[in-house]
Amino acid sequence: MVEFAICLPFVITVTMAGAELANYTTTKMRISQLALLVADNASRIGSGSMNAKTISETQINDLLTGAGLQSGRLNLFQNGRVILASLQPSATENKFVVKWQRCRGMQQVTSSYYTATNTTNLNLPVTGDIDGITVKNHLVTPPSKGAVMFVEISYTYQPLVSLQFLPSINQTINDSAALTVRDNRDYTGGTSGIYNAENATRSLCAQYTAT
Repeated sequence: MVEFAICLPFVITVTMAGAELANYTTTKMRISQLALLVADNASRIGSGSMNAKTISETQINDLLTGAGLQSGRLNLFQNGRVILASLQPSATENKFVVKWQRCRGMQQVTSSYYTATNTTNLNLPVTGDIDGITVKNHLVTPPSKGAVMFVEISYTYQPLVSLQFLPSINQTINDSAALTVRDNRDYTGGTSGIYNAENATRSLCAQYTAT
């Protein structure tokens, strides 16, 4: 009994640390999957002619809402933020711009991969000319007549028990995903290529809300 009493605190600590590590690893995997889900859905949305599908603010809002539902108990938008951007060719040869971006989530972060030089005029690109978006030493660029849907998720990890069991981890989990738009898309109509016939509320990046 004496030996058990001596070992018990150590056993409890190791058990709690193991449970916390497993939960953290699972959360990181889910955030990665959510980033890919948003990028995949954003690359597929659109309606109308197959020659030039149009996308709308409502469709973007719906795919963000879907990500929130998919996140379940992670409470993605209460504890994090999703940034969806459209990387497209610039008028300048071999240069690109983030034509538009939409965001949702309460975490106070901006993109880690590009600097938004325009955050007010929706008719102008979000960035100036850039070489692309570099992710883990790989340069992401869109095709000459297409776009890449680039997604970033930043999430504040919610511990299962306490972060004291994993003092070395980074509580902020960041992940990204990029997928090329799959269909021919109308990139010029509406507002920077996004229509809003329904007069839906835009998920603008100046807002830090969960809805």
